[in-house]
Amino acid sequence: MPVNLKFLSLGVLVFQTTSLVLTMRFSRTLKEDGPRYLASSAVVAAELLKIGACVLLVFKDTGCSLTALNRVLHDEIVNKPMESLKLAVPAGIYTLQNNLLYVALSNLDAATYQVTYQLKILTTALFSVSMLGKRLNIYQWLSLVILMIGVAFVQWPSDSVDSAQKDLSTGSQFVGLAAVLTACFSSGFAGVYFEKILKETKQSVWIRNIQLGLFGAVFGLMGVYVYDGERVQEHGMFQGYSALTWAVVSLQALGGLVIAAVIKYADNILKGFATSLSIILSTLISYFWLQDFVPTSVFFFGAVLVIAATFLYGYEAKPAANPSKA
Repeated sequence: MPVNLKFLSLGVLVFQTTSLVLTMRFSRTLKEDGPRYLASSAVVAAELLKIGACVLLVFKDTGCSLTALNRVLHDEIVNKPMESLKLAVPAGIYTLQNNLLYVALSNLDAATYQVTYQLKILTTALFSVSMLGKRLNIYQWLSLVILMIGVAFVQWPSDSVDSAQKDLSTGSQFVGLAAVLTACFSSGFAGVYFEKILKETKQSVWIRNIQLGLFGAVFGLMGVYVYDGERVQEHGMFQGYSALTWAVVSLQALGGLVIAAVIKYADNILKGFATSLSIILSTLISYFWLQDFVPTSVFFFGAVLVIAATFLYGYEAKPAANPSKA
């Protein structure tokens, strides 16, 4: 692979991973006049934007023909209701996960969230073993143990705050931690379930994402009605939206599609670098710009363990050379 393309892939992965976390955290903690935007409506807006982007990609794949686009959408989605229904399960879980990320970043600083969310490697690995029959090598099992130890150190309580502030921060940190852990499990299960569906059928990943988005939008609207129905009636579904809010929505909707397009150029080492750089950037920006995070030596030790585990999980041992063929 050309070196320039490899570094471009690294840049895109780092930018998407870091910018989504930081903009979402900043938008949920920024003090503004008037009502704050509803996280539930932002999830729906992201799903609709993702559907639009995928339709455009299918349109491109069909030679920019509206007739061909209509035929593909009708044949692959409308005429195959049972195939489409398979996506209802992961769509519902992804909708829950996306709502939980807003809860997590409303209660955790970006650096702590970024490191803790790497537990999705653990949940994805376990679901891959149980649902896909995947086998992990000794390095991968070791990396999962190191990952859990690293996250435990990152979540270790700090003694550098006064007791009143500590009680408040402990409560919000527990909510944030519960949200991110639930998101890790939902991410692992939905990701492996979606992978299983993709392997069993021949539909394109863009068609599958349209199906995911349609169900996700329906589940998301149900969430808006149940949790924020009164506020929507009072101030509207898009209350409190700003340019920053739309940036968060766009990053959440298009980020996954960008990664899907870029990931074929990224090997495991490159993905490890991207994760590591993203954690480092999130920590620096949280400390110097957002000023909502003071790193401790325990946090740094845990973050180093998580970064090491990320590299180790993607490590592929090269088979020993056969002397007889020399």
